[in-house]
Amino acid sequence: MNSEEDRTAQVRRIKQEVEQALLKLPGVTGVDIGEKMVGGLPTGELAIRVYVAEKKPTDAVPVPEQIPAKIQDVPTDVIQRKYELHSGAMAPAEPDEGTD
Repeated sequence: MNSEEDRTAQVRRIKQEVEQALLKLPGVTGVDIGEKMVGGLPTGELAIRVYVAEKKPTDAVPVPEQIPAKIQDVPTDVIQRKYELHSGAMAPAEPDEGTD
């Protein structure tokens, strides 16, 4: 493995270690890894990306609920994104014939 592959494997392992704890934080909707963005521009740095329903100023979030800037020396990137199920995306199941 080259150093980029090693770093990706390391970040993926750390993300797996902390993912469940992050998902328990209020407002967190997802966790993945990818390039950190600042001001809409890529930084070239691999990060643990934490998706939240609503991004808030740090001082508006209680300290125990804050997402740290780094986790085990891996930067984090907090991204506002709300996931919603769309109604009507699947057709309702047809009842089995011959059943009451």
